[in-house]
Amino acid sequence: MSHTTINPESLPKPSGFAHGILAGNTVFLGGQTALDKNMNIVPGGIVEQFTQAFTNVLTTLREAGGQPEDLVNVTIYLTDVDDYMANGREIGRIWRDMAGSQYPAMAGIGVTRLWQKEALIEIQGIAVIPER
Repeated sequence: MSHTTINPESLPKPSGFAHGILAGNTVFLGGQTALDKNMNIVPGGIVEQFTQAFTNVLTTLREAGGQPEDLVNVTIYLTDVDDYMANGREIGRIWRDMAGSQYPAMAGIGVTRLWQKEALIEIQGIAVIPER
């Protein structure tokens, strides 16, 4: 099966990876941290970083022709699970504002660190785009 690389111009230019791969009607969304267009992790804590990382994921998904409701699986990597849980209500509100109240299968995984030392969170996902 052929596939298409998805690298939105509004995201940092990838080097050695793709932001997303469209294979058939399935989009594999590469892990996104809270990098802005200038390759800087956004200031603030886990809430701000979640917002930017999830924005990056959704930007790639939309570039591939998908919508937030097409997400079927999301994995969230966290350097501080307790901090994420303490801010869970706010993060949940932001999720609903950005993606609605339909949730995909999800996992949260605690890790020692991420690629950028300042990163607190990385989000990757899989979406299946239905025929519209």
